[in-house]
Amino acid sequence: MRTLLVLIGVVALVLLAAMMLGFVRFDQTQTAQLPRLEGGQTPKFDADVAKVSVGTDKKTVEVPAISVEKPANQQ
Repeated sequence: MRTLLVLIGVVALVLLAAMMLGFVRFDQTQTAQLPRLEGGQTPKFDADVAKVSVGTDKKTVEVPAISVEKPANQQ
């Protein structure tokens, strides 16, 4: 139970940080209305999230050479 609460807290903090830094923005596009005799209306939201693009680059990396020598047989 404690682990679940900690996980929910961490998720809430990450979402709050993303909103504060501008990575996530929520705009309400439709207001809610209470039902009278029938019906009603739920609020609608438009979420604007940051776009992330991932790509690759070809690069040549110099790797050091390693030599391994077996120790002499000690008897």
